[in-house]
Amino acid sequence: MKQVSTPGPNNAASADRTTTGPPADSAGGRLGVGSEQERPWHTLSADEVAGALQADATSGLTDGEAARRREQFGPNALAAAKGRSALAILVDQFESLIVVLLLVVTVVAFALGDNVEAVAVLVVVVLNAAVGFLTEWKAEQALTALQQQAVPTAHVVRGGEEHEIPAAELVPGDIVLVAAGSRVPADGRVIECVRLQVAEAALTGESLAVTKTVEPIPDDTAPLGDRRNMAYLGTAVTDGRGRLLVTATGVRTEVGRIGKLIEVAGARDTPLERKLAQLGHALIGVVLALCAVIVLAGWLRGHEFFYMLKVGISLAIAAVPEGLPAVATMTLALGMKRMARMHALVRRLPAVETLGSTTVICTDKTGTLTRDEMTVRVLQLGTRRVDVSGAGYARAGEFRTGGGAIDVRTDAHLTLALRVGALCSDATLDLTGEETVVLGDPTEGALLVAALKAGMSKDDLEREYPRLSEVPFSSESKRMVTVHRTPSGRAVAYVKGAPAVVADASVGAFTGAGVRAMTTEIRQRVLADNHELAGRALRVLALGYKDLPDGYREEDLTGGFVFVGLVGMIDPLRDEAKAAIETCRVAGIRTVMITGDQEATAAEIGRQLGLDRDLQGRPLRTAHGRELADLDAAGWQKVAAEVGVFTRVSPEHKLRIVEALQAAGEVVAMTGDGVNDAPALKQADIGIAMGVKGTEVAKEAAAMVVTDDNFATIVGAVEQGRGIYANILRFVHYLFSCNLAEILVVFIALMVGWPLPLVALQILWLNMITDVFPAMALALEPSNPDAMKRPPRDPGESLVTPRFLWLITWQALLLSGVTLLAFAVGMRWYGAEGSGLRHATTLAFMTLALVQVFHTFNARSQRRSAFTARLFTNAWLWAAVATCLLLQLAAVYTPLLQTVLHTTPLSAADWVAVLTCSLAPVGVVELVKFGRRASEPRARISRARGSP
Repeated sequence: MKQVSTPGPNNAASADRTTTGPPADSAGGRLGVGSEQERPWHTLSADEVAGALQADATSGLTDGEAARRREQFGPNALAAAKGRSALAILVDQFESLIVVLLLVVTVVAFALGDNVEAVAVLVVVVLNAAVGFLTEWKAEQALTALQQQAVPTAHVVRGGEEHEIPAAELVPGDIVLVAAGSRVPADGRVIECVRLQVAEAALTGESLAVTKTVEPIPDDTAPLGDRRNMAYLGTAVTDGRGRLLVTATGVRTEVGRIGKLIEVAGARDTPLERKLAQLGHALIGVVLALCAVIVLAGWLRGHEFFYMLKVGISLAIAAVPEGLPAVATMTLALGMKRMARMHALVRRLPAVETLGSTTVICTDKTGTLTRDEMTVRVLQLGTRRVDVSGAGYARAGEFRTGGGAIDVRTDAHLTLALRVGALCSDATLDLTGEETVVLGDPTEGALLVAALKAGMSKDDLEREYPRLSEVPFSSESKRMVTVHRTPSGRAVAYVKGAPAVVADASVGAFTGAGVRAMTTEIRQRVLADNHELAGRALRVLALGYKDLPDGYREEDLTGGFVFVGLVGMIDPLRDEAKAAIETCRVAGIRTVMITGDQEATAAEIGRQLGLDRDLQGRPLRTAHGRELADLDAAGWQKVAAEVGVFTRVSPEHKLRIVEALQAAGEVVAMTGDGVNDAPALKQADIGIAMGVKGTEVAKEAAAMVVTDDNFATIVGAVEQGRGIYANILRFVHYLFSCNLAEILVVFIALMVGWPLPLVALQILWLNMITDVFPAMALALEPSNPDAMKRPPRDPGESLVTPRFLWLITWQALLLSGVTLLAFAVGMRWYGAEGSGLRHATTLAFMTLALVQVFHTFNARSQRRSAFTARLFTNAWLWAAVATCLLLQLAAVYTPLLQTVLHTTPLSAADWVAVLTCSLAPVGVVELVKFGRRASEPRARISRARGSP
């Protein structure tokens, strides 16, 4: 009825039975106790483990020995996760080179006495830091992850007596008692178990609870999920009870070892951070070169050196796009808010854009691609196959065969199969809410839900067929038997288990025409049906029964059954999973599944989802964790390129898979929910944790948390990320072309010997008003409908490519040209000195302001005409245009601003000149776009990278 191993007393003989002598502990102690890597405890018998640990598996340690070991090994506690402090988050806001450059500009402006300019730039920097800090600080509010894995108390045996002690006081060699509903307080070898099942998904990725055994497992390289005689810290006992001999505590446990991997895994800058850093370096070079050229040129033309130095520094200030950090931060913050409404919480602002750069998504299976709800899909009843509809634990569903619905009440064979499955079960259903909650083993829960679809509740069945006794499932017998009293008062045994085992224990087979003798032909058909269903990634159980005689004995429950049929069940795919993966494929994003499930199941799920083919349609294979041992760098590269589904992998394997993909130049998004996923989540370019069933460790390591555990949500977030990057390109296009136009206006005027067309405060006004408001509106531009029909951007491509730089340059020349034309008209009409120069400067100032405002429409797309159906899709843009126009009118017609900005009112003729010059670039850009569209094939346009 149960598995028990009772080691002999702790003596030299028992210690001699170990395969090797216990090595010294790393801390200098006498016991060879540590992580699984130091000693393969699962390969040793319970006696050998007790001997190696110098422990008595019956009476446990004495209090004195436990105290000595606690001093040697330290507390059974995990190191607290080091989250970012508020100060660290604040400092991060000033690490951008562009922000540093703005701070330098502020200091220089103060030094030159340009206090207005200095204060204005400083306000931009402070606002940018405030927005970034508040957004990231709110997202960082999570509890310490690793500490939440600790178990507060433990039930131990010491000195032959049972005690309840703080789990932190456990030591190697302690005997721990566990039962259904408890959590495992330390790593330990199972030395006694009765129907013991442990849910280890958080650690191994295995979706089903693991049935534990006492027997040693010879394979010393077996992955954690196959070490069925071990239990690990933080995992949950779902059924039965057992005794564990503690083999590792605290940081020496598997969870503790994963914590060390998390520390080792490097956090990478996001693509946007790297590209903005590159842009910052480039800007520093441009600003210094610009300052030097203008100062030298003006000095050579006869201007005073210190006057030209001030002019050069003023233009250098104009060259730096003060609005870029603020608008970039606001864009990402707004992206965070949109993603939060889509069930995706982002913890770091730059991670929002990283999604748009993603080229590979490494995803878990259980709960992400599947529903994590076992569902009965088919019953094989003799030669008849019955399909069951309904997904997950939904109570609605029907039974169909040959395309027709079945009335279960009149189908004796189907009714019998459902009754056997429901009664030969220890699970229960909580039906109090709208959603069905399974209490107990998910497989048994699926059988109960299937019966419920036929109107057969377990409570009603148990009242009609009360349980008398049971033989629990064990890994040796591979079956479970329950005995019930029938309404007629007789006893009947119901059995469920492995198909081959139940078939071998059966002497008959139930058919619609009655019971037939179990023949070789029937048995072969059962095995063939089992093989076929298993090939469809179904978990298959066999059902049977036996009428028992009065005064039956236990041996009567080992054979003589009547075979009823097979039940095939599966954790069904999410309805939207396949479409989401196909969307990724069209978008040029490869999806790789990494799971702790069995190879056959994972391979079939991968086939159904299309993960067995790469983006070019070439076949990909499934790789088991055993294949990944001892691979060198070249081997990892080869595996990363050839494998679409990884199964039974360890935390180290997941980390190496991510590293291999990154080494190949991929931008990797990694999803996960378990402790075992945390190192890879941290290493990935963007780690994505599951919010519903994810552990706190995974959430702490990730940059994004998906609150509905849905792969489709991730794909939606990728689309948002692409849209955000396109918007960043839009306002970089706008800001740089406008700022370069301001510089060219002054530079060209100096070169041709004209007076300065703009004063310093006018340049600052333009940077603060016409730059910021339209740029922020471009940050809110709706995504293009074809955003997910383009391949990802080249991860190595800079933010400002040579082609993009040329676009900015010729458009800046165009903007500056019409501004200088308006200035020339003003000087011709009003003169180049005194009040006439002020009037001409006002014409140039107003023209440059309006040409920048209208240039916003040019920047919405590098190819698409501004005059399409999308012209009015961005209300914020029109609001920004109206705001800028009103502010410009105030700058010209308000006495205070006239004094500050050195402007003068304009006449009707002036406005004709200003509007003509301001609108001309829109027409020129539209003609260029039209020519480009006409000369480029549509297919090439659709394949373009990165262009909005």
